[in-house]
Amino acid sequence: MSRVPTCVLSSFEAPRILHGHDPGRFVQIGSLTKPLTATVLTVLAGSGVLALDDPLERFLPAPGGTGITLRHLAEHTSGLPRLPDGIRGRDPYADFDDRALDSVVRRLDTLATAPAGSTEEYSNLGYALLGAALVAATRTPYEELLRRHLLDPLGVTDVTADPPADVRLCRRGLFGRPRRPWTMTGAILPAGGLWATPRAAARLVTGLLVDRRLGEPAPAWQQAGRLLWHNGATRGASVFAGVVPQGWILVHRLSGASAATDKLALDTLRAAVRTS
Repeated sequence: MSRVPTCVLSSFEAPRILHGHDPGRFVQIGSLTKPLTATVLTVLAGSGVLALDDPLERFLPAPGGTGITLRHLAEHTSGLPRLPDGIRGRDPYADFDDRALDSVVRRLDTLATAPAGSTEEYSNLGYALLGAALVAATRTPYEELLRRHLLDPLGVTDVTADPPADVRLCRRGLFGRPRRPWTMTGAILPAGGLWATPRAAARLVTGLLVDRRLGEPAPAWQQAGRLLWHNGATRGASVFAGVVPQGWILVHRLSGASAATDKLALDTLRAAVRTS
């Protein structure tokens, strides 16, 4: 783990940049995208554009009677599986485009593994649907929704779905060649496709969870005791963001081994809290 390019930003210590990481270059943030999508949902609900308990079929051509609401999608209680069918291979989301999502939407009644609201199951599919519903409700592209309702109010710019190659930071493989990242610019984007600089990601975390400039944290954030957190991983990157009353931390590593990234963040956080 010690040789993996690592960036640790927190309120407890000076930035730690190890083995060639760079807090000013764009990295994949994986499922840390989900709290951003959920924040757009809560902002739109707060302004009356939609309601958290609106049924999904109000916005997408889903079969009636599934009982799935926007809130269920945001809270991972929709009863839908973690992934849609056909997600496999070296670039698993490359073919999951709007057409593929539409096909899934029209047969949602056959995909649910539990009644909506009855159980919690983490679902990338659910967040892909949530993002599509927000786009349909507002007739606005996802990235524009993100900019208008989240990034601009927080004064954050370095977040995007597809940064130029010369400002990306990717994991390197054999002979030092950059490994090709997963393609996540299609329908999966609202679930885990965003890129951000670690500095920008840290500003989002502090704006949303510390200063709470857009209100109470969106339902995507996980809670363990007094810790609010979310993580994310792709083929070659992983991230953990967390906030406790004493401060905050964001760790990004150029490795898809999310358990090691989570452990580094939590160990650092515990040590900092003990000495604060």
